[in-house]
Amino acid sequence: MKTQTKSKKLNKAWLHDHVTDTYVRLAQKEGYRARAAYKLKEIDETFHLFRPGQVVVDLGSAPGAWSQYLRRRFAPKTAGVGGAATGELDGTIIALDLLEMEPIDGVQFIQGDFCEEAVLGQLEALLAGRPVDVVVSDMAPNLSGVAVTDGARVANLIELAIDFAQNHLKPQGALVAKVFHGSGYTQLVDLFKAHFKVVKPLKPKSSRDKSAETFLIGIGLKKA
Repeated sequence: MKTQTKSKKLNKAWLHDHVTDTYVRLAQKEGYRARAAYKLKEIDETFHLFRPGQVVVDLGSAPGAWSQYLRRRFAPKTAGVGGAATGELDGTIIALDLLEMEPIDGVQFIQGDFCEEAVLGQLEALLAGRPVDVVVSDMAPNLSGVAVTDGARVANLIELAIDFAQNHLKPQGALVAKVFHGSGYTQLVDLFKAHFKVVKPLKPKSSRDKSAETFLIGIGLKKA
């Protein structure tokens, strides 16, 4: 009984924090599916990664907040108007996730496991040989709570994202990837440094204080 009561209290506390969260309220007001949109917004405003006309791949895209941000970012700014959630789109956004994602106007979506060759083949088919300007990855594994195991799972996804970036990014392109402080973090930073000329970590203000997540931004591929 005590365990159930404690669980209920924790759920109630989380719900209260969620409902009163500044970024949750802002996302609801501005029509984003999740507060995560503001993480990418801050990364963009810090590093100036996105411009209309680009080709961007969004890995681990569901529920779609990052793709929504990119979609608005690429809306043509004619007569002082921009940031439309629908309509004309100046750029290409290809999103991929294991989970289903509600359609976003102008965003091409693939549902599947990025670890599978067949799914990667679908992504490459949509690119049709075009080089990518930016790869953004919010991918995260199902965490077990065992630090070594979880660290290995995170590292595997990062390695896949870096491999894809190496094969498809423009020379001055960028990779944004979610990582977690803890087991293996230093090795992931070193891995980024081995492949990118500039590597910067950023924990956006919209990330929850208690969260161990941070983002690594790699800009400019090193020659193999």
